[in-house]
Amino acid sequence: MHNDILLKVNDLRASIDGKEILKGINLEIRPGEVHAIMGPNGSGKSTLSGVLAGDPRFTVTGGSATFHGVDLLALSPENRSHEGLFLSFQYPVEIPGVSMVNFMRAAVNAKRAYLNEAPLSASDFLKLMRQKRAIVELDNKLASRSVNEGFSGGEKKRNEIFQMAVLEPRLSILDETDSGLDIDALRIVAGGVNKLKTSQNATIVITHYQRLLDYIRPDFVHILYKGRIVYSGGPELALELEEKGYDWIKQQVDNEQ
Repeated sequence: MHNDILLKVNDLRASIDGKEILKGINLEIRPGEVHAIMGPNGSGKSTLSGVLAGDPRFTVTGGSATFHGVDLLALSPENRSHEGLFLSFQYPVEIPGVSMVNFMRAAVNAKRAYLNEAPLSASDFLKLMRQKRAIVELDNKLASRSVNEGFSGGEKKRNEIFQMAVLEPRLSILDETDSGLDIDALRIVAGGVNKLKTSQNATIVITHYQRLLDYIRPDFVHILYKGRIVYSGGPELALELEEKGYDWIKQQVDNEQ
């Protein structure tokens, strides 16, 4: 792989309804790394994850994003997923009448077809599911229910990490995984992320609070403000934010403008 860059985002700009939200994002992520993207509300964090995943509400107005050498922005959302991008949604959807098992098997086999691999048989898939379910402590009853139907917030998140475990993405984007989570669920989600981490994959954690980063230790912390990454550092930067809030960053940036 050229120089081992998994995701390279260069001067990425994007708008919604004609209003520019991302104003030139630059980011490089290598395999084995965990990056946290933090920032005050309205700074563009969810827009960034949406644009990378191909959410049609956003219009890319400039810049590029390359995913292991492939032009990410040229791919459909499905093909981004097949290429190994995983996005957990802030508020996971319910799909009544579709069992988790069938939903996941369809997703895995669609990805395998895209990669010209033979589909998994039902028994092989169940074996895979059992193995992965143990990682996220997802009990059997949840797996047999309809997708997210009647799940609590924590169960939905656990379910998402389970999907991530089964799909084995190269890059996972966890968008505010800690929104509305209790500490127990937070621990399970973080535990799942930590257990699924390898030298081959990478994770972007997008969060407003330091709390999640007590459990998932990032290698890099980036602060997004007014549509740009204005500050990058190591894990200590998250602690500084917890202590001081975002005001010092805002002041610094606003004074420069």
